[in-house]
Order: sequence, then C-alpha cells, then structure tokens
Amino acid sequence: MKNLQSVLFWGARLIAAIIMAQTLYFKFSASEESVYIFSVVGMEPWGRIGIGVLELIASILILIPATVWLGSVLAVGLMAGALGMHATMLGIEVKGDGGQLFIYALLVAICGMYAFWQSRKDIPQGVKKFLPSFLK
Repeated sequence: MKNLQSVLFWGARLIAAIIMAQTLYFKFSASEESVYIFSVVGMEPWGRIGIGVLELIASILILIPATVWLGSVLAVGLMAGALGMHATMLGIEVKGDGGQLFIYALLVAICGMYAFWQSRKDIPQGVKKFLPSFLK
C-alpha cells in the first residue's frame, strides 16, 4: 500500500508539473491561442507572461520534496483561476480545442490537490498555525 501511495504521489506531481511546463512554450512565445485567451479575459500581455512565470515556479516547487505543499497550493490556485475563466468568459472549448485546455486545468487542479494532501505533513510549523485543524 505504501508503494502505491508513493507512485500515486509522484505521478500526480509529475502530471501537474509536465502539463504546466508544457503550456509555457505557448505562453512565452505568444502563440495565437494564448494571446486570444488572455485578450478575452483582459490580461494580455502582462497576465500571460505573469501566469507563465507562476506556472514555471509551481512546476519546480511541486517536484522538490520539501516544497511540494507550496507548489501544490500555487498550482491549485492558478488552475482555479483558469477553470473560473473557462466557466465564466471562455467556455469549455476555446478556438476549437475540444476542451483540451479545460481538461488540462482540471487535471492539474486534481493532481495538485492530491499532492497537497499527501505533503501536508511537510508544511512548516509557522504556516500550520494559520491552517484549519484538518490540514495539520
């Protein structure tokens, strides 16, 4: 059981990191789809670049054992924003992608939540005192 948990934990972290890292090329190269998305939500170009930087940071932090909890929180927060934009402004399908970006955001959010739950014991005591008891 412990091995399965370890495999799932690493798998969730890798899936989240790979998806976030893979989308960076499109954000940083100002691909037509990325520019369209961030224009629709009123965040082009600063939002596209800023969120790209935050996703890069989250991708790195989620892979480092001591900072999984922090990378997971950042990833889930970013994906909550992405899912919110899909739900309110963009729609599930963007420019004929069949909902692929929405599914990626959902996958990262789920993997990030699982990774956070599994790494909650590593949260520093100074941070834990501000958390509800079920997260400690």
